[in-house]
Amino acid sequence: MPMRRWIRRATYLRKWLVLGAAIGIIAGLGAVVFYFALSEATHLLLVELGGYQPPTAAGDGGVAAGREFTRPWAIPLVVCLGGLVSGIIVFTLAPEAEGHGTDAAIDAVHRDPRMIRVRVVLVKLVASAVTIGSGGSGGREGPTAQISAGFGSLLSRRLNLSPRDGRIAVAVGIGSGIGAIFGAPLGGAVLCCTIPFREDFDFDILVPALFTSIVSYAVFGSFVGFGPLFGYAAQEYVFVAPLELVWFAMIGILGGLIGLLYSGTFYTTVDLTRLLPGSRIVKPAIGGLLVGLMALVLPEVLGSGYGWIQQSMSRLDLMSIPLWVVLALPFAKILATSLSIGSGGSGGIFGPGLVIGAFTGAAVWRVLEPWAPGVPDSPGPFVIVGMMACFGSIARAPLAVMLMVAEMTGSIGVLAPGMIAVGIAYLIVRRAGKTIYRSQVENRDEGRRRQRAPG
Repeated sequence: MPMRRWIRRATYLRKWLVLGAAIGIIAGLGAVVFYFALSEATHLLLVELGGYQPPTAAGDGGVAAGREFTRPWAIPLVVCLGGLVSGIIVFTLAPEAEGHGTDAAIDAVHRDPRMIRVRVVLVKLVASAVTIGSGGSGGREGPTAQISAGFGSLLSRRLNLSPRDGRIAVAVGIGSGIGAIFGAPLGGAVLCCTIPFREDFDFDILVPALFTSIVSYAVFGSFVGFGPLFGYAAQEYVFVAPLELVWFAMIGILGGLIGLLYSGTFYTTVDLTRLLPGSRIVKPAIGGLLVGLMALVLPEVLGSGYGWIQQSMSRLDLMSIPLWVVLALPFAKILATSLSIGSGGSGGIFGPGLVIGAFTGAAVWRVLEPWAPGVPDSPGPFVIVGMMACFGSIARAPLAVMLMVAEMTGSIGVLAPGMIAVGIAYLIVRRAGKTIYRSQVENRDEGRRRQRAPG
């Protein structure tokens, strides 16, 4: 095969310019396809059948919506139906497509970069659109990561790539897919290098990742737009008062603890679901029914929740949400995501982690703002840092998530005070030895041992 021969003889730069461009194009197109599939599924299932219009982020149209339902009785039924359809699709066609998907891609990086089937990618795309579009609590990054990682795996098989090149192809697929769907190419590139590990960074991946990630972002942005997902949320913020570091440190402590609660609750649900009797097809439907019932009290748990992040960054919008809702939402979103995805549904866990972190920061701002000195007038900086600290710590990817959130909010100025929050949150999670991605290995040495291990 001429292409195989060319790949074997090509220099490192030429090889990864070609492979990176191919993976980046597919990652961008995959993100586009899933983005519009999810939009259509949400309109059909949640808006038309359920009678509820969720708010959307600025980059998704910026639709402002309230907490009221037109047909509240329909919401539990629609979310349950979405879980049932997703369960049927996944467990009859590709059982390995259940859950959030990123773990499977990380596992392929370490064990066998050729192991991701094309069927899994297609099943993941459809099942995730149905799960999230019907109101299930999940993120849209998991399916896009698996699409581009799956293409990297396909290239590894077809071109007979070396084990090392195959692992790079799958790793850059993960980060470029996530970076594209979030409009965060730099963060996505850094994520490629760090997400396979709990405490390491693979510099060999960085240059291919930078190229692949910007290609995927360019493709995605050509169809959807290039602005930050949440607009320029804290553009006017300037760090001027050292006293603010106390409050950001508080966000870091809470972010680390809530990140641990997120991981613990999610995997407890996964393990309990597998132990319970009954068909695996039905379990996501039961999880969806419970989420739909929760939503009658807290509609913020439905879907991706990015629109609620958008509203939490505005002082006026955040103050219009009851305080008890702001305080309860991080815990409710943890439970809803665990029931939606941990029960066998399909969707990402990165996006819900951002919602959990955002409302952790929003809750701190709501409690402190009336009386504490040095609190910003806008909740935006606290919300942004909450996202960075909570998910950056439990994903064991603090730098990558910091960069991604900064890109998603157009808020580079928040990085300075955010570093203390992210650092504290990461130390808390690191001491506990936990992660939201079970397939991560400790470092590159352990990854090499896993590659040599039989089976």
